[in-house]
Amino acid sequence: MTLRAGDLLTLTREGLYCPLGRFHVDPTWPVERALISHGHADHARAGHGSVLATGETLRIMAVRYGEDFCGARQEAVLGADVRVGDVTVRFAPAGHVLGSAQIAIEAQGVRVVVSGDYKRAHDPTCRPFEVVPCDVFITEATFGLPVFRMPDTAAEVRKLLDSVALFPERAHIVGAYALGKAQRVMMLLREAGYDRPIHLHGAMEKLTELYKREGFALGDTPKVAATDRAGLKGAIVLCPPSSIQDVWSRKFPDPVTSFASGWMRVRARARQKGVELPLVISDHADWPDLCRTIRETGAGEVWVTHGQEDALVHWCGTQGIKAKPLHMLGYGDDGDAEPAPVEAAQDAADEVTDEAAA
Repeated sequence: MTLRAGDLLTLTREGLYCPLGRFHVDPTWPVERALISHGHADHARAGHGSVLATGETLRIMAVRYGEDFCGARQEAVLGADVRVGDVTVRFAPAGHVLGSAQIAIEAQGVRVVVSGDYKRAHDPTCRPFEVVPCDVFITEATFGLPVFRMPDTAAEVRKLLDSVALFPERAHIVGAYALGKAQRVMMLLREAGYDRPIHLHGAMEKLTELYKREGFALGDTPKVAATDRAGLKGAIVLCPPSSIQDVWSRKFPDPVTSFASGWMRVRARARQKGVELPLVISDHADWPDLCRTIRETGAGEVWVTHGQEDALVHWCGTQGIKAKPLHMLGYGDDGDAEPAPVEAAQDAADEVTDEAAA
């Protein structure tokens, strides 16, 4: 009997489940055995009986949840086959954040790849994405609309540095997610030649120290003390996105509010959040890279999840690729500052209409 993709993975309340391996992938509830793609809280939760993930992801989970975040843990080596139940599993770089991985599941010559979150753009803080040929590709679609074509990241960082030079009397408060985005912004600033201290909100401290232990040269990253804020003229300060408009940020000298996110591609999002300096820096694949990746995998079937599913499913149909949406709930971009998918889609659609009318 020929194995079908549905025999390898099926959708349950907890998320994607492999009956032959008796495990879940990035489950949204505690389960007996979990394979975790990366350390963001919407994919990596505590309380599982056992966890298989890359060493970096396991260390991230320990920092976030404590050393007892699961009953047992096993490190997945990128590119190495692991037998789990009646299937072979292999982790491959996803390029999303430190330790992020795609998860390939194979049995009887049929291979399904779960992308997790991924990107193809340059990121000095994690291994670059690697294409894994497969029969079925399960792809995220966070930015799965044609309007999402991300600009050059180095140019976005230059916008920040130009603003610092133009307004030396003002502090620049940059909202960025504590895992991945914050450290990527730091490394990009260092690559651009910025050698001054990068000041951190306390919520950034533990994960930034983890990145330093992993060998990343982030430079001087002092924690901001309450008594320091008024004196940080001309400084760059990283904080969680929710802190941009919080009382915490108002104590800085005439702050320039900024937010590093792919959602800043939609101008309405920046206006709604009161962001003066939007930085379009995404840790997800944009529309061209989503389409390119699907083609490069050679998959004859694509399942689309957690994002703008319908547009990408339609595009697959135009390419002769069988596709379907999974409509999975509980996944976002690891923060409460991201818009709901329906709101984001409407804002993006409105922007396309506005640009066409201009």
